[in-house]
Amino acid sequence: MIRSATPDDVPDILRLIRDLAEYERALHEVKATEEQLRGSLFRDDPKVFAHVAEHDGRIVGFALWFLTFSTWNGTHGIYLEDLFVEPDARGHGYGKALLLELARIADERGYGRVEWAVLNWNRPAIDFYEALGARPQDEWTVYRLTGDTLTRAARS
Repeated sequence: MIRSATPDDVPDILRLIRDLAEYERALHEVKATEEQLRGSLFRDDPKVFAHVAEHDGRIVGFALWFLTFSTWNGTHGIYLEDLFVEPDARGHGYGKALLLELARIADERGYGRVEWAVLNWNRPAIDFYEALGARPQDEWTVYRLTGDTLTRAARS
């Protein structure tokens, strides 16, 4: 079952974020707290959204996303920040169902795209995405300001 997340799901969402970070060899980078997630996902005017996958009443996967905007298309899009399904629950269609739910939302609302990033070494995820018809956008390189470099840039 795929559904929109509720405030009661926040501990499970954070658990899955940590599991994803561990899988991506970056658990030490997770700083998010339940309070931050609850405040961001369930405020009066949220800027980030989540869906969860349940199996026998237990949350086994999640998708966390936010809106983007294409100046060229003149429409919003969905940026999928995280998609993760517990290893024991993989192969049952939860990841596909979560991604297709975002595609449904985008289509229903007239959004022009659903996009995300994937680590170059994550061949199982790449194969999964390509099997759904997604294609890499290899003409773009992602840049990021974060941490000390963000602070320095902001204060320069």
